[in-house]
Amino acid sequence: MNGTTAAFVGATGGAGTTRLTLECGHLLASAGHDTAVFDAAYATQGLADHVSGRIDTDVTALCLGDERLEAALYDQQLQGAGRLAVCPARAPFERFARAKRPEAAEAFEDQVDAAARQFDYVLVDTPPVAGNQAVAAVNAAEAVAVVCDADRAADAVPRMRDRLADVGAEPDATVVTHATAHEEGDVTVPPFEADKPGSDEDAPGYPALVDVVNTVTEASVPEPEAEGVLDRLVP
Repeated sequence: MNGTTAAFVGATGGAGTTRLTLECGHLLASAGHDTAVFDAAYATQGLADHVSGRIDTDVTALCLGDERLEAALYDQQLQGAGRLAVCPARAPFERFARAKRPEAAEAFEDQVDAAARQFDYVLVDTPPVAGNQAVAAVNAAEAVAVVCDADRAADAVPRMRDRLADVGAEPDATVVTHATAHEEGDVTVPPFEADKPGSDEDAPGYPALVDVVNTVTEASVPEPEAEGVLDRLVP
């Protein structure tokens, strides 16, 4: 099923899960939906690279009960659009290790639930399911999408489906990146250009990105008529 909360689960590292999750967030916000993007990939902390300025409070601090949700949300301003806020992971090893404990993972679910009451959509950048916070992400989400690049999808996607079944989750869709067609993919997404947002209607991956959003979430995103969403970000 699709929903207002969705976990994008990388079947492997380096599948482009962070970029895809953030692009979907941009597209939803550009359509007027207030959207939050959470980072459950504590090891790579890739979402933090998309936050300008200092990160004083991150998602691990929330899960350890040190801060309130709003303190860890960093707005990415979009002109004439909905709110886009990211909740990144940026922590030293000691803290993110504590944030992976079972009680902290339960708090992660609570924070996603709290964000779902405040935002129209909540997306979670989720690593391969091998830690408590990843299990919490799929438990908290109404929809789960497995993400894998085309070169490794034939082997990695079935393994991740089995892993999700082990924790009582069932994927609602499979997104294969770096491809225009793939037998494992419900949706395939061609490579994003490094200097062009995928949510730009002129970008090669734009139609596929819309398909991902409309497949995984309850949204029905129309094609934007203006320039790409990332180009409209206000520093």
